Formats: sequence, C-alpha cells, structure tokens
Amino acid sequence: MSEPTRRSVLKTSVFLACCGISHVRLARARAGPVEALPVKEITGGIFAFAGRPEMMTAKNEGEICNVSFIVGDEAVAVIDSGGSVAEGRELVAAIRARTGKPIRYLINTHMHPDHIFGNAAFGETGAIVVGHHNLPRALTARGDYYLQSYREAMGSELMADIRIIPPTKLITGEEQLDLGKRKLTLKAWKPAHTDNDLTIFDEQTGTLFTGDLCFIEHLPTMDGSLLGWIAQLEELKGIKAKFAVPGHGPVPSAWPEALEQEQRYFDALARDIRKAIADGVPMAEAVKTAAESERDNWRLFDEYNVRNATAAFAELEWE
Repeated sequence: MSEPTRRSVLKTSVFLACCGISHVRLARARAGPVEALPVKEITGGIFAFAGRPEMMTAKNEGEICNVSFIVGDEAVAVIDSGGSVAEGRELVAAIRARTGKPIRYLINTHMHPDHIFGNAAFGETGAIVVGHHNLPRALTARGDYYLQSYREAMGSELMADIRIIPPTKLITGEEQLDLGKRKLTLKAWKPAHTDNDLTIFDEQTGTLFTGDLCFIEHLPTMDGSLLGWIAQLEELKGIKAKFAVPGHGPVPSAWPEALEQEQRYFDALARDIRKAIADGVPMAEAVKTAAESERDNWRLFDEYNVRNATAAFAELEWE
C-alpha cells in the first residue's frame, strides 16, 4: 500500500489524502507544480527513494524500484528514472529541491520498465543517458512489447508520456564518470539478471548501486542467466563497498550481506531443478514445486517463481 501522507509537503496532497481521493493524483494536475519524490539522503551527497515491493500499477505509478542521485562538485548523476514519466518528473523535482547543478548523466542499470520508463522526464535536462553496451539492442527488441504489455496495468494516462529512450553513452567493461571531485566506476556485467546489467560504485562514500543484481525482500526475477548470476556473485561480493543500494529492497543495505538472501534462493532453485531433471520430471511439473522452501522468505513469490523456475529448467537441462 502507498503511504497516504508521503506528499504532505503540498497542501493539495494533504487535501486529497484526507478526502480519500485516489493516489493516482487526478491526472497529476499537469498545470500545477510537480511534487518532489520523497528521497532521503543516505550518506553525503547521495539521495535515494525506496520503491515498493509490488507489481507496477496505476495506483503506485510504477514506483517499485529504488532510484537515486549523486551530487558532485560540478554535476549530478541519476541512477534509474523509475517506472513512469510521472515518477521521473518527481525525481527531477527532488533533485532541483536540493541542488541547481546540472544533471549530467542518467544511468540506466538495465532494460526493465520499472527502471527506464521515467527516462523521458529527463529530456529537457540535457542529461546523457548511460547504459550497458547491450542495452540499446535489448530495448529495440523489447521496447514496443513493454509499451503495450504495461498499458492495462498502468493505464493509458500514465503510459501516454512514456517513451523508450536508449543510452547514447555505452559502457563496455569498466569506465569512470567524474561529477567534479567525485568519481563513479561503472561496470558492465555478463548475463545475469539480464544481459545488460550495470553497477555503479561511488568511490567517495563506498556506496555500491547494484541495480537488479541484488534483490532483497522482492523475489529476484530472471531475464538473463541463472548460472551467470550465480557465477558472478563472488565477484560482486568482492567489491569493497561500505553499503549498497539494491535494485529492490532496503536503502541502504549492508554489504556484502545484502546478497545472502538472494544466493540462498538461487541455490534452492538450482538444486530443485537439477534434481527434477535427473529424476525425469517434466518441466511443467517441476516448476510447480521448485524453490518452494523459499516461499515464506520473499514478497511476490507467486508472481515470479514459476517464471524463474521455467527459465532455470530450460538453462540447466543443457548443462
């Protein structure tokens, strides 16, 4: 459920909450001021908003993943734009409430709609969109599908302004971005959550932005490679971060402890699927019970586990 008073800085929001009017915010009152996303400063110059562990809907405006921004001496970098242009505009407003420095970069950690549907809100900021070198291809392949498939859940009003905007600065391997006495190290990963996962490490504070390579509370979703994800967990753990901003989950989170719940789930999923394959259990039956021991440890287990198990079966049967 959304928090009815989280926009209480504006009289309009208080009025709507008190009157019980829908959280969809009456067409966002586009002629009026944009409300600032209620970010919190988690450490010096780093601000984050924690998304809800829910499916994307009109009611939550797609605000289900964590979005962040980092303020350097010269400029700002944004990490993911959120699940709607409405959320993206509120993120821009939150940045402008804290600094007038230019928004130099908008970094997309991967292709999924909850992380990139807000990109169009940054069109007038002049921000350079940054992503994994595979991200443009992924968005070309999936973009139209995303725009169509989310229309029913999100509603035509929220979807009207959403555009698929690919990155123009591509990351292969590792590369540093400088915000002015504040360097960010961006790393492109091999297929795991997707085939276009990107992490960001802020050297100044030791903060690691994992994108969806780290899920907490919200069940991980697989759109890349289970084996690739498992294989890269040790490398992820080896990043000397003080704490992390996961793609989904508490902000901030202890590091590398943030990966423990996810690794336990992957181990259970792989173990159960391998046993099913060895026992000759058909995929249609195997996916119904795979990783069932993990059910009580996650939100959205029923929404995503069968899909994860199906992808895992297809991958592991060819080991």
